[in-house]
Amino acid sequence: MTRTWYVRTLTDAARARIATARLAAACGVPPVDRTRLVAALTAQLRQCLTKGGEWRVGVATTLSSTGGDLSVEVALAKRRPEDRQPPWRASVPCAADADVAVAVEPAADDPATLADALFGADEDAALLLDRLAEQEGLVAFHREELHQTNQGVLALHAELDAAGRAQRELFDAEQQAREEAENARGRLTFLADASAALTASLNHEAIVRLLPALLVPRYARSVDVWLFDDVDDALRGGPHPAAAVLAARRGRPQYAADHPGGLPGVDDQPPSAVDPGRPLLCIPLFTRRASQGVLTLSPPDERWDADDAVMLIELARRASIALDNARRFEHNRDIAETLQRALLTDLPTTPGLTLAARYLPATQGLNIGGDWYDAFPQPDGSLITVVGDVTGHGLHAAVMMSQLRTALRAYAVDGSSPGELLTRLHLFLHRLRLDLYATAVIARLHHDDPTLTWAAAGHPPPVLRTPDGHVHTLDAKPGAMLGIPLDQEIGDHTVPLPPGSTLALYTDGLVERRARGIDPGIHRLAEELGGFRPTELAEELEASADRLLHPLLHDSEHDDDVCLLLCHVHAGHGPAQRTPSYAPDGPQG
Repeated sequence: MTRTWYVRTLTDAARARIATARLAAACGVPPVDRTRLVAALTAQLRQCLTKGGEWRVGVATTLSSTGGDLSVEVALAKRRPEDRQPPWRASVPCAADADVAVAVEPAADDPATLADALFGADEDAALLLDRLAEQEGLVAFHREELHQTNQGVLALHAELDAAGRAQRELFDAEQQAREEAENARGRLTFLADASAALTASLNHEAIVRLLPALLVPRYARSVDVWLFDDVDDALRGGPHPAAAVLAARRGRPQYAADHPGGLPGVDDQPPSAVDPGRPLLCIPLFTRRASQGVLTLSPPDERWDADDAVMLIELARRASIALDNARRFEHNRDIAETLQRALLTDLPTTPGLTLAARYLPATQGLNIGGDWYDAFPQPDGSLITVVGDVTGHGLHAAVMMSQLRTALRAYAVDGSSPGELLTRLHLFLHRLRLDLYATAVIARLHHDDPTLTWAAAGHPPPVLRTPDGHVHTLDAKPGAMLGIPLDQEIGDHTVPLPPGSTLALYTDGLVERRARGIDPGIHRLAEELGGFRPTELAEELEASADRLLHPLLHDSEHDDDVCLLLCHVHAGHGPAQRTPSYAPDGPQG
């Protein structure tokens, strides 16, 4: 439904305004929306009166499925073609149950009616102002809440910032602690690895060469090792810093520089006159007996960290122990080697027999052990040959080997058999109770007797090559090791020994390897011995011994002593041959 009013004067505008307001109230338009509509219509009508002419005010009410609408349109009553201004329109929703067809009485012209309409408009404005006051109070409330919230957010931000700073400080402290722990772990790892490398060598010159390789450039720019009784150092005759001399005399580390070192357990000294511009850390190399030298280091940078200095002092202590152990080892080795060389005498000359012997010290570890060979004639013209092995290495084993060798020669004076000799040696070693044991094999040969008598005690079996080229392993049941807490009588064994035969006695160092055991080595020895021509063994037993050793030892280093004794029985009664009995440099050719 549409209602129309024409406005030419202020009174017409007032009537249209009053009618629109009443119609909006009748249609249930909310007071706020009604006030906004009437205020906007009033402002538009004021503009129309200012422009002049006749204006049409149309108010239309419509009904839809969701409610009603009240639309207002203000336009010229008679629109000319040159008029380009569009009509003014406004719309407000009506109540859902509004009667859009309600009749609105036109406003009268008397002043009382207009005044009443004016007061009605003021009531709507007052209601709107009340609503605005409520909204302002609500806004003020929310503004205060927002302010309190902002204050809380600011306080939270401050707490978060403080927590962030504390967390960063904790993180930095954790990083620092982790770096310190990592550095400490690195020092301990280096110290363990360096100690293992130093103690792995028993050569004091190798240890001296190893120290600069370990420390430069990580912990030192230069390293100097001054050993007091080192012949090479005495020949060099180079000057040593005064701090090194003080370290040797006082037994305390000394730091020589133009600034205090601040290192724990280290005395500060003036800079060295030998090299004033370089700081020096001089650490004595002490053993349980006395000082054996001084380790002098220069820092990789301007100075050392305190923890690095503590680690270097500990490394010097361990290097001192390694040097002392190496020197004592070398001393004992020299004594044992001298003793062993003296005991390995020349082989005897026996008619109808040729002997060749080889002794090779171990190429790994202590190269002096208890392996020995011997050969000596009996009153009846026979020859006793023996190869033995005392457990262990070093001076103790060499001394025990010499005692067994001497005892065997003494026991053999009365012409005892090989088994009886081994039984006596077993009792001799058992009664000494030296916690050392031995193995041995003894063979008795005679150029006029085609029989070989032999006995073994815990020793690898002899290998016999007959003139037809066949090789026999004499593995008849041997006795137990000599010296073990066991009563035993070791028996003799006999085999034919035709002229032209060759007997090989040896120690386990020749045939035993950790990765393969002993049986493959014995089999290979038999194969190599069987590969010789009869004339080679008869005429060149010395060279044959070298040829026999070479394929058995060339493929790997041996960590045990090697002893080999070859005995060749001649087919005739020609003059016997005599061969050297000791080959310290290993097989030739």
